[in-house]
Amino acid sequence: MEPTEAPAIQLIDEKGSFNEAALVRFCKEVGLSECGLSYAVVAIMGPQSSGKSTLLNHLFRTTFKEMDALTGRNQTTKGVWLQRAERIDPCTLVMDLEGTDGRERGEDDTSFEKQSALFSLAIADIVLINLWCHDIGREQASNKPLLKTVFQVMMRLFSPRKTTLMFVVRDKTRTPMEILEPILREDVRKIWDGVPKPDKHKDTPLTEFFNVDVTALSNYEEKEEQFNEEIVQLRKRFQNSVEPGGVAGDRRAVVPGSGFPFSAHEIWKVIKENRDLDLPAHKVMVATVRCEEIAHEKLQSLMKDAKWKKLEEASKSGVVPTFGKKVSSMLEKYVSEYDLEAGFFDEGVRGAKRNYFISEALAIIQPAYDAVIANHRTNALEKFKTDLQAAAESSNEEFAATVRRFSETTLSEFDQACADASVSQSAWNPFQAREELKSNIDANAQSLRTERLQLLKSNYEKRLEDVIGEPVSAILDAASSDAWPSIRMIVENETELVTTSLKKELSGFEPTQDEEKQIFTDLSKHPRLIVEKKVREVNSQILIRMKDRFNTIFGHDDDSIPRVWGEEHDVRAITKSARQGALKMLSVIAAIRLNPDSDQDGVEDVLMTLITDSDFSSHDGSRDGSVGSNPFASSTWPGVDPKDTMLTPAQCRSLWRQLRAETEYTISQALTAQEAKRRGNTWMPPPWTIVAMFVLGFNEIMAVLRNPLYLPIVFVAFLLAKALWVQLDLQRHFQYGVLPGIVSVSARFMPSVMEAFNGLVAAGTARPAKPTTNPNRRMQAKPVYES
Repeated sequence: MEPTEAPAIQLIDEKGSFNEAALVRFCKEVGLSECGLSYAVVAIMGPQSSGKSTLLNHLFRTTFKEMDALTGRNQTTKGVWLQRAERIDPCTLVMDLEGTDGRERGEDDTSFEKQSALFSLAIADIVLINLWCHDIGREQASNKPLLKTVFQVMMRLFSPRKTTLMFVVRDKTRTPMEILEPILREDVRKIWDGVPKPDKHKDTPLTEFFNVDVTALSNYEEKEEQFNEEIVQLRKRFQNSVEPGGVAGDRRAVVPGSGFPFSAHEIWKVIKENRDLDLPAHKVMVATVRCEEIAHEKLQSLMKDAKWKKLEEASKSGVVPTFGKKVSSMLEKYVSEYDLEAGFFDEGVRGAKRNYFISEALAIIQPAYDAVIANHRTNALEKFKTDLQAAAESSNEEFAATVRRFSETTLSEFDQACADASVSQSAWNPFQAREELKSNIDANAQSLRTERLQLLKSNYEKRLEDVIGEPVSAILDAASSDAWPSIRMIVENETELVTTSLKKELSGFEPTQDEEKQIFTDLSKHPRLIVEKKVREVNSQILIRMKDRFNTIFGHDDDSIPRVWGEEHDVRAITKSARQGALKMLSVIAAIRLNPDSDQDGVEDVLMTLITDSDFSSHDGSRDGSVGSNPFASSTWPGVDPKDTMLTPAQCRSLWRQLRAETEYTISQALTAQEAKRRGNTWMPPPWTIVAMFVLGFNEIMAVLRNPLYLPIVFVAFLLAKALWVQLDLQRHFQYGVLPGIVSVSARFMPSVMEAFNGLVAAGTARPAKPTTNPNRRMQAKPVYES
């Protein structure tokens, strides 16, 4: 539907009544609900009789009532009027506000003009501020107090919506706009910076709320043609004003056209009902603005003060001696200057702004104060850490008493440092910093305490390992039948001694019952860990140890003398005894028996079932070692807790098989040696062979008898043979069989013959008065000579 032109309506009358019904009808007539978000609101504010309505009528082709210069300069626009701009897209609503600083309302009735100004800033996308060129730089005429008040209240009541402030400078002079425009922008920025802001907008820049624009127009009466040309150029800027890049292109929180009447009414209601907008009279406002300016100047002076900068810089790097005294003196100086300059203004405003100045100054000072306190806290904590660490390592004083002494000293020194840094004008309390320091002290002391307790426990665990480890290793190496009772006695006695000693040292830490119980519980578990570690070490070489035990029993007699196998030895019985010894060692290592009740377990009985008569029925007896019973199919031993099992029955059976396989050669060697010994003892030939020798050698015997010269030759041959027999120890070489004996004797035969012959020659030519040069050889030849 094509919107129709609608006449201007009085939106708010001079008494502040909002004409909601007229606004609803107006919006329907202009078709605002169909516009959605594509519409703009333009308002104008400025001094009374400054040509606001004339400017709007020329710029937007509206029909607002204009002042009749022939009747005098008086109030023309009363309240707030609204009309739609002609032929400007998008739909643009124009508001004409009652002029400020009018004589009809007087000096003290400025509430409505501030309310209407705030309303225009809250509802309009673009606010035209109409002012004369010669008023730039003035306080009241340029609407500075009004803007300052409106800015302050607006931030508290409304969220930022990005309003464009367009200053329209009327009747421009020869002064270039390049000079006037920065002045206006700087004024607006100063107003914004000087406005007290709520916490949520404390650091919000002016550009978050407003865009500032400046334009200038020639005198309407004296340069009407030039004025109209400038109006045409300005009008073009309002075409597509809400599009990106337009004069209101970055507006936010736009209300849809259908909700505009309700929104406008609610905004005015909030403004009317807010007591903070019941502003004081003009003189109070002047006092407010001026005292704020003085306070701001003093704040700037304080921030630029070289002494303050030096103090601020020093506070960042470390503690500052007499910080509080220096800052208090400096602040008192600027407060005195403020009191002197603001002494003629309203007392209530002066006092309020004085407090404001002190609070703002303290806000500037507080970071440095906090830094000084933080440095004191850091230094105190570091000193506490160093002193406590040194005392804990070198002092004989109990740890808990040492912590208390150093904690009290540190907190006392920190309190004195805080008193030195306190600023007399503030109510700052270093309580939080003190509590943080105390918390840090407690945490550090607790950390060191935990570390020292852990070290103490570790030392006693190491002591336990020293006094238990080596004896347990020695007992396990022997693996005697009373191994575990001996280990239990050592563990009980040494643990009791160590626990008693630990309890004395532990009292200096003042542990809680739970801590003490936990420490002694951990310590009581440590002996088992030591024993278990030693058992595992033995288990890692158990097969080697079993072989050593077998070889020791099998290869040595009861006097530990190596056996020389003969017919008198029962190899079967010795083998069984050696295997039983190896299995007894295995039974000792197979399980941990720190519990006295575990002495009666069935580990040894089960292992002994591995030895059966079939092992000795023949040399090639059963080799799998199985007994066909269930104990070796289980993962636990009878009467043994699973956690005490070090070697399972299946592992023990596997070890037994390996032992049997690796010791069979030793057994076979013993049997072979025994057989060789038996044969060696019967070296004389059978009787029938002796008879055969005499019968077959009768001729040779008779030849010797007929010729006695053969007798010395036979005698010498006999002596030589006897010497070789003794020298070679033929019986020892042939005890393992004929073939091994021949091989062994062949390597030594010729050297032994030469040695025996030389001995005989030496013995025959020796003189009794002279000793032989080689006593050893003489002694070796002597038995041959004697024989």
